Amino acid sequence: MKNLRALVTTALVIALSSLGVSTASAADTAARCAGASSTEAPAARAAAAPVTVWLAGDSTMANPGSARCPVGWGSQFDALFNADVTVRNQAVGGRSIQTWMYEGNVSGTKGPDGECRLTSGTYSARWQAMLNAGTGMKPGDYLFIQFGINDSSSTCPRHVGPARYRQLMTTMVQAAQARGAHPVLLTPVAALTCSGSTATKNRGFVNETFAVGSATGVPVVDLQALSVSLYNNLRFCPHNGDFGSGPVGAFFCDDRTHFETYGAQRIAGLVAGDVRRQNVPLAAYLK
Repeated sequence: MKNLRALVTTALVIALSSLGVSTASAADTAARCAGASSTEAPAARAAAAPVTVWLAGDSTMANPGSARCPVGWGSQFDALFNADVTVRNQAVGGRSIQTWMYEGNVSGTKGPDGECRLTSGTYSARWQAMLNAGTGMKPGDYLFIQFGINDSSSTCPRHVGPARYRQLMTTMVQAAQARGAHPVLLTPVAALTCSGSTATKNRGFVNETFAVGSATGVPVVDLQALSVSLYNNLRFCPHNGDFGSGPVGAFFCDDRTHFETYGAQRIAGLVAGDVRRQNVPLAAYLK
């Protein structure tokens, strides 16, 4: 068979050469025509373009301070990706979506619409930095947005109503899209509350987050549902209120809301797992 293939190839080379085709081209064409298969390894895949994942949120996402606790899940996110991904965690404890965007410019009083008054329309330094054309979000980057915990406060400056929440989240989504970045929305991660032996949902702004995702066509990670499911799988309920020991103590700080390092790692894993489940292109960079 090999001899026959060689004879066919030689004949085709001679024929093609007589028509003015170069020897190299003729040999290549002949090999394809004769059904020859290359035994060489395929060319190495082009190096992946570096991607920055920007995080905007509250203390459940934020990097830790000097204390052992709390540790936001965003601080554990980078370890789940390969070296082509850089995570820039801009989450800050105690912020609603409005105080995160307008740091220092949200007053302590409400206007006629029931929303906290803005004393200035100037964005916070952190949001301005992310919007910077030179050093901020660039095409191919990702922006993960998770708020909805502090926003539920009834008092200013943290209070945000449902319509205002949708408006501000939409503004962030559209700003990222205008820069070629890909937004990903997250419902707020759940605290641990038990109804007998079952962990229950306890966060608001879930419908608002999904509404923005639907209206803008961006993925939503339902972190509240995922975290409650995890708490039930780990059998955290019933719970006697002791957050200083046992499995619950190893997961949470002493307030049932914020995480120890282990808890932050598990929550980060939930987010990464849902990114993979939803086939978000960022999943290609996961380890």
